Amino acid sequence: MAGYTKKHARAGLKEKLPKLEVIDNQFKGYTISIIIPEYSSLCPRTGMPDVGTVTIEYEPGAYFVELKSLKHYILGYRNLGIFYENAVNRILKDFVKAVRPRWAKVRGEFRPRGGINTVVEAKHGRIPS
Repeated sequence: MAGYTKKHARAGLKEKLPKLEVIDNQFKGYTISIIIPEYSSLCPRTGMPDVGTVTIEYEPGAYFVELKSLKHYILGYRNLGIFYENAVNRILKDFVKAVRPRWAKVRGEFRPRGGINTVVEAKHGRIPS
């Protein structure tokens, strides 16, 4: 693909984002689903906006995520050049590192670009069926 580089492929993976904070969890055996309907970032190749809904589903271990910090973290993507495939995987990686859930799933449902809808899903741990 003309004009596509390895730099494009790695864009946004190492940039600093706001810290995810956690709260001590008092209970066991429950699931949390967080729906973020206004995710946005920039395509690193074209600079055009990518928008969609990101859903984080997880079973907390010792901690659960503090929602205000999650909001600031997600807002950090707004002007970041990153492919949405990479964004979903980075969100999962950063989330697991901070929250240390028993299992987690991040799903990104992105609005059409060029007439194509894209859904990207990344998982950590053993997700119950």
